[in-house]
Amino acid sequence: MLLLVLVGLVAAVLVNTLRLPNHQLAAGPAAPAVAVVPDTALAHLAGALRIPTVSRTKYAETDTVPFDQLQAYLGRTFPLVHQRLQHQTVNHYGLLYEWPGTDPALKPLLLLAHQDVVPVLPGTETQWTRPPFAGQQAGGYLYGRGALDDKLNVLGQLEAVEYLLRTGFRPRRTVLLAFGHDEETMGRRGAGALAAVIQKRYPQLEMVLDEGGTIKTDGVAGIMQPVALVGISEKGYLSLVLTATGQGGHSSMPPPLTSVGRVAAAVARLEAEPFPARLDGGIGSTLAYLTPAVPFGQRLVFANQWLFGPLIIKKLAAAPATNAAIRTTTAPTIISGGAKDNVLPIEASATVNFRLLPGDSGAVVLRRVREIIADPLVQVRPLAAGQEASPVSRTDNAAFGTLHRTIKSVFPQALVAPYTVLGATDARTYAPLCPQATYRFSPLLMDQKAIDSMHGTNERLRAAAYSEVIRFYAALIRNVQ
Repeated sequence: MLLLVLVGLVAAVLVNTLRLPNHQLAAGPAAPAVAVVPDTALAHLAGALRIPTVSRTKYAETDTVPFDQLQAYLGRTFPLVHQRLQHQTVNHYGLLYEWPGTDPALKPLLLLAHQDVVPVLPGTETQWTRPPFAGQQAGGYLYGRGALDDKLNVLGQLEAVEYLLRTGFRPRRTVLLAFGHDEETMGRRGAGALAAVIQKRYPQLEMVLDEGGTIKTDGVAGIMQPVALVGISEKGYLSLVLTATGQGGHSSMPPPLTSVGRVAAAVARLEAEPFPARLDGGIGSTLAYLTPAVPFGQRLVFANQWLFGPLIIKKLAAAPATNAAIRTTTAPTIISGGAKDNVLPIEASATVNFRLLPGDSGAVVLRRVREIIADPLVQVRPLAAGQEASPVSRTDNAAFGTLHRTIKSVFPQALVAPYTVLGATDARTYAPLCPQATYRFSPLLMDQKAIDSMHGTNERLRAAAYSEVIRFYAALIRNVQ
């Protein structure tokens, strides 16, 4: 009996592996070249990088003058866009462009990007190869805050539309461009206001595309071939504050457990009991798309997640980046209490940030945190309104197929795979307008070092790559018609 069971198990594993469908589309015709002067286009982007549109967590601390300067700069740099497209500002600094299609019955395409950038960490300015707001080139790279996140896409989309206008192209489907101004601080003033305006005019959209995944060049799931990671969802966001109140007094006579100790113990319990790992939060789809490209032994494991799931999870949990893809993460970020080294504080608190995997709700996280802490003297409350994980968009529809083919037409060597974005983008705000076809992808070949530079020191764009960005957006606008 045991032998029969074993033979049956082996047979099932082999059948599943051999019958695994290949989701990769064959490379079709190459996307047409875009007749833009690379140096001129790169100079346009460099000019935008010189305008420090930094968004601050407290909006009152944000210098809005650079946003006015950027709007004026875009008007001068892209004259056809501003002459022929309907455009307006929303909530002062959000930008909305409408390129009406010849067939009003077709649902619009919405392209997203954001104007704002994160601050440069004080004291690190001298560590940059070129100043962060100088828009200078060195060694084949354009340096500057926003070169990758996300003025690259603002300018790239506008360059593509300007080029198509010069060629006389007229879209059948309306094309919308929406550029928020506070994406780096949750996007409520920018994307929130823009989405409300768009929803009134266009209750349904054909596709939404925002930043998110890139074409990773240095390995995904053991594959050294470039992999275009297309975000089909993004994790939710919730910060909880843990507070304990105790008796103050002199530190020479401490109680068995102080307020600081009680909060520290609560944090330690949360870190010791991470949320359960799951493959159904997005990583399973990624592996399904990539499995045909891996060696047979690895393919056999990936194709039979029902059997090898624990082994896959153990491997993924070993590194922070892949561990974050399989669970709701727990990250203590702030702990405070006390003002003097020999005085017991009455109150101590800690802030813990959670990134919610699709399938986990804020209410579930809050309930589980209280259960794990299991201390009635520790109060747990949300720091602010959280954000649920976004809906998971489909990969078997026409919109994803168009996006897939467009990627292959510009980057024929790349594999395409869906995944869940670990951070947050403006796309989450627009997802209710297009819940089955909201995607997150930047058309850029990047290794892990470049990805890590997005909010760090020496954010830089490979100069030769910018033409591919423009070519991609022009091709997508053509293809989605």
